[in-house]
Amino acid sequence: MDRLTTYFNSTLNALEDEYQRTTHSLDRMEASHSAFSVALTDNKNLICFGRFSSDELITYQHVFINLGGGYSADTGVFTVPHAGVYSVALTAYSDAGSPGNVLAVCANLLVNGRMVAGNRENNQEDQEDSATVVLVLHLAAGDEVAANMPAGCFLCDDRSHYNTFSAFLLYPTE
Repeated sequence: MDRLTTYFNSTLNALEDEYQRTTHSLDRMEASHSAFSVALTDNKNLICFGRFSSDELITYQHVFINLGGGYSADTGVFTVPHAGVYSVALTAYSDAGSPGNVLAVCANLLVNGRMVAGNRENNQEDQEDSATVVLVLHLAAGDEVAANMPAGCFLCDDRSHYNTFSAFLLYPTE
């Protein structure tokens, strides 16, 4: 009977330890959910922003999702809540307004203030253009991801959401 009691207790302890590890792992997975997707505006009519004299951070005002609360519509910055591998996408669109006007669509993807990718088109050949950058990046907790509009460029948007900025955690790392 003593051997059975000892065996039962050791098995129960092992199961309790495994349960604690599993619970901890699930808690970490749930806590690491991180995703945001935003658009420049949700206005009914097309409005354009830009032709600034210096680079300007883009503050996307229409929030589709902000799971984990990492994106700030006040600053336009996504502060990475959990270290991991993220998919990040930036789409820029602009409309010259009428034929012959200069079209200058451009946006840069920044991590901690440094450009990691960008797109640019300056021409008078067509009236509208768009470009998209999609990257997979290893980001640390606390990294700041944002988009800026280089000097001389402009972006146009309405509730069709031509200008978007999104990221989501593919898997956490430590």
